[in-house]
Amino acid sequence: MRRISVFGATGSVGASTLDLIRRDRDAYHIVALTGGRNVDALAKLAREFMPEIAVVADADLQDDLSTALDGCGVEAASGRSAIVEAATRPIDWVMSAIVGAAGLEPGLRALEQGATLALANKETLVAAGPLVMATARDNGATILPVDSEHSAVFQALRGEDPASVERVIITASGGAFRDWPAEKLANATVADASKHPNWEMGQRITIDSASMFNKALEVIETREFFGIDPGRIEVLVHPESLVHALVGFSDGALMAHVGPPDMRHAIGHALHWPDRRALPVERLDLAAIGSLSFRAADEARWPALRLAREVMAAGGGAGAIFNAAKEQALDGFIAGRIGFADMATVVETALENLHSISDTASPLGLEAVMVLDQRARQEAQRVMDAFEQ
Repeated sequence: MRRISVFGATGSVGASTLDLIRRDRDAYHIVALTGGRNVDALAKLAREFMPEIAVVADADLQDDLSTALDGCGVEAASGRSAIVEAATRPIDWVMSAIVGAAGLEPGLRALEQGATLALANKETLVAAGPLVMATARDNGATILPVDSEHSAVFQALRGEDPASVERVIITASGGAFRDWPAEKLANATVADASKHPNWEMGQRITIDSASMFNKALEVIETREFFGIDPGRIEVLVHPESLVHALVGFSDGALMAHVGPPDMRHAIGHALHWPDRRALPVERLDLAAIGSLSFRAADEARWPALRLAREVMAAGGGAGAIFNAAKEQALDGFIAGRIGFADMATVVETALENLHSISDTASPLGLEAVMVLDQRARQEAQRVMDAFEQ
């Protein structure tokens, strides 16, 4: 019986993961389930799956979780340190679906156990890619991608010589505003940005999809995970969201991964790897679909993509700054402090203002990454304060 944990169990990726586990429940022993602030949802899952421990991220909700789990035998805990402790428990496989930089340390601790880390938290590699990959190598751990694009690349590369790869193309739906005139974007509202045309995701990642910051993170993640030269990573807008990525080889061939916009495919691939097993996802009728369309990703329209390339060129701690500033800018947009188009300005300004402390040739440890993360958040807040003056 495999020992598994789901970090971010109450989010959309966590829900899809547990949906697959539920279908083969006797194959797994659940070690830990963690959630953000939704105590009711976490307690319901804990009573169903009976993990050793359930952890809510907000320390102020400890009593609520303890009350909700009273009498069921599941240990209740709260706060960041409790999540990190849960990640140190002996484990075979862990889903890392905590949103944002908060997922970095739990992921590292799981890798230190030699576990297989199913990585849905792209911020982990953006902020600390070299550290994460080195930790996996040093502990004999495995990292499997769960973003649909990176899972697609991973599958297309299986059995191939990495030296034969000419380019990697990841696709983007274009999000809520792919067909909006560029001049309208400055007036886009949070409600507008929260409606994804294809995928069912949480609000934050849906807005990141609309701004292309999600795709910018994925470009950086592609470089970190696969070691692909940034100049060989391309982005195409693909409104149907059926082709998730393509890999181009030296003989001119393109290997495309095609599947429905359902995260259970990538999750299931990581859950069952190296095997393939039947999954409860739609089987595509290509004749009914009829055609697939692609268009260039305009970096003037979506400056996040340009910033991602600048971050990769800068190296050092630029990824940690980029990610943290992006998270703060997104908070600012959701709170109504800044406009949709202002998010890119906040991130770019933070990168420029913190360039001197991000420039380092040596690999960054966890403490250094977290220092940059905090500095970037403070700088992004300062920039947003200036917007309001």
